[in-house]
Amino acid sequence: MLKRMSAFFDPGRHVQAALRVLLPLRCLVCGDPGHDDLDLCRACLVDLPWSGRTCLRCALPLPDNALIVCGSCREEAPPQAATHASLLYLPPVDQLLVRYKFHQDVAAGRLLAQLMQRAPPPWWCPPLVPVPLHNRRLRQRGYNQAGELCRLLSMPVWHGLYRRRHTAPQSERTAEQRRENLFDAFDVRGPVPPRLTVVDDVMTTGSTVMEIAETLRCVGVEEVRVWVCARVP
Repeated sequence: MLKRMSAFFDPGRHVQAALRVLLPLRCLVCGDPGHDDLDLCRACLVDLPWSGRTCLRCALPLPDNALIVCGSCREEAPPQAATHASLLYLPPVDQLLVRYKFHQDVAAGRLLAQLMQRAPPPWWCPPLVPVPLHNRRLRQRGYNQAGELCRLLSMPVWHGLYRRRHTAPQSERTAEQRRENLFDAFDVRGPVPPRLTVVDDVMTTGSTVMEIAETLRCVGVEEVRVWVCARVP
């Protein structure tokens, strides 16, 4: 009898329903009422730049008649076995990511994680490992945006990766400068699992995730995959 009653009384569901009345969903892009349990209206949801058909190895968009791996990855395969981007780094996703990453907009982070859950990788996802921040950057920003995405995705997370040295910001650097900036920047504590999925908010040239993939493979991880919220096309 108690089991039957508990099926009808779900405290979490009732709390969510009460919050929905007190704090109705609002679109974080235009301010209209939210839709489909998201802080996003119907129109903005329809207009989202989902990633579509992309390269299996680096997640760059591909034309419909192209092979599953782009020309660059065929010439020089990246260290990760696969990369998946849920969205493209285009409006309004780019603004949402800036708000989340630099302005501590928790609501934007929650929405982005929900969108990642709606467009997950087409392959089985091993334990997640967030791209780490150096302690100095973490103190400045207050939180690790990749780590928060992993928490919001509610999947197993491995915390053995850390950033061993503080590096300059990547945003104003070329692809070659990004690789040089990140060389030997990461290290691992403790035993490693055989397979991992690196998670980050944005992938631009891929320098960060490739450096991490190489680091993980050097310490014994057999296969590294990458899942990012958005890919710069």
